[in-house]
Amino acid sequence: MKRTLVLLLSLLVFAELNAQAITSRLYDSYEQFKEEQLSQRRFKHEQIINLMEALKSDPQFEIRTVGHSIEGRSLHLISVGIGTTDVFLWSQMHGDEPTATQAIFDIFNFLKSSKFSAEKKDLLSKLRIHFLPMLNPDGAERYQRRNALGVDINRDALRLQSPESRTLKRIRDSLEADFGFNLHDQSRYYNAFRTEKPATISYLAPAYDYEKSVNTVRANAMRVIVMMNRIIQKYAPGQVGSYNDAFEPRAFGDNLQKWGTSTILIESGGYQNDREKQEIRKLNYVSILSAIFSIADQSYKKASLSEYEAILRNDRKLFDLKVENLSYNLLGSTYQLDIGINHFEYDLPGNEDFYYRSGVVDQGDLSTYYGYKTIKAQGLSLKYGQVYPKVFAKITDLEEVNFKQALKDGYLYFRVANFAEQQPSFHDYPCMVVGEDFALSPLAPGSIPTTFLLSKEGDYHYAIINGFVYDLKANQNSVKNGLILKK
Repeated sequence: MKRTLVLLLSLLVFAELNAQAITSRLYDSYEQFKEEQLSQRRFKHEQIINLMEALKSDPQFEIRTVGHSIEGRSLHLISVGIGTTDVFLWSQMHGDEPTATQAIFDIFNFLKSSKFSAEKKDLLSKLRIHFLPMLNPDGAERYQRRNALGVDINRDALRLQSPESRTLKRIRDSLEADFGFNLHDQSRYYNAFRTEKPATISYLAPAYDYEKSVNTVRANAMRVIVMMNRIIQKYAPGQVGSYNDAFEPRAFGDNLQKWGTSTILIESGGYQNDREKQEIRKLNYVSILSAIFSIADQSYKKASLSEYEAILRNDRKLFDLKVENLSYNLLGSTYQLDIGINHFEYDLPGNEDFYYRSGVVDQGDLSTYYGYKTIKAQGLSLKYGQVYPKVFAKITDLEEVNFKQALKDGYLYFRVANFAEQQPSFHDYPCMVVGEDFALSPLAPGSIPTTFLLSKEGDYHYAIINGFVYDLKANQNSVKNGLILKK
């Protein structure tokens, strides 16, 4: 008996070392498998249908139509492997949360390739893996969270009033899946608790009752998360959060845990200079595949539950831009302010692209908050910009402006007499374009747009234009787009 136990422990240690080795290889070789046709977040149902068609030529994949959305778009289950342990992954239950969907198609490319053949043969002999890549195609069509009925599918596990919800429940029940991966995106403004680092990936083994009990099913999910956390900590140290585990009786993750599927929630958050979440997509690919390998070789069983509890909680104290300790004059008195600014995305027609309208989220003492970018403005004063004296006939005439000099002179607003009939609400110049009736609004929480100067003794150091920074001393321009304000 003792010899058998020693042998079992040795096998688990070997399996864990093997899983660590394959993780590094998966990370290093990722570009070979990245699905280039999904290079941006705003893709639609038709694009993944075309990619699934290409999978049909590979006999190892079984592709089935398992349901339809409210508007009639098809829902598909893609299965691979011959093992006895069932693993079920579903993504984009919220239509505007596509990061893991991209990673799933990267995983398909990995499974199709001739690389890692021995590892994949072993994996697929032990597991049967099922993917439902886009559960909410109607929401994806509009790049919105809810489905066409206006329902949050992740709060429809009890009533099952949406066809997408009924499909998810039926598939779970038919598979009686051992493990489930519930794949989401979360706000980029979450940070790891009491740190300036974004919660790039957050995990949760959802509770199945109000008491947050831990049975074998939930404990297994926690152990898989421990394995994934170790991986993310290697490539994005300190950028992992733990999602709130309050029991939500209407949620699918909580109910799948209750129904006997060890359920792992993965939330993709923010990452520095990665608005399209392509680095986060890579982290999803590596960590999900590594987790699946750990399930196949059972190395996850060696993970400690105390390590799960040690993962930092999610907090929500990040801004896109934080300006610290600026001086602000109001009615003859000077105040010290911090300003927190976020860059909000506004979709263009067709929901395939967007522009930014930035706003002040908070101001005052923000010493417990952080920024993706921070300006330390001690000794600098906030000044409102001026309107350029010349009126331009049309917006393209702004090509003649030397913006570096104009901004240094304090001009942030430029009047244009005529706008094209189809002129969008934004432009690509580092300024704000205004009409004849424009009136400046004072800085305040909720105000959009966010445009001002930071100066010292009349010398302008920074121009903040639509919430983005033009460093006038270094001539560094990070302005993504200006806005057209007709009033």
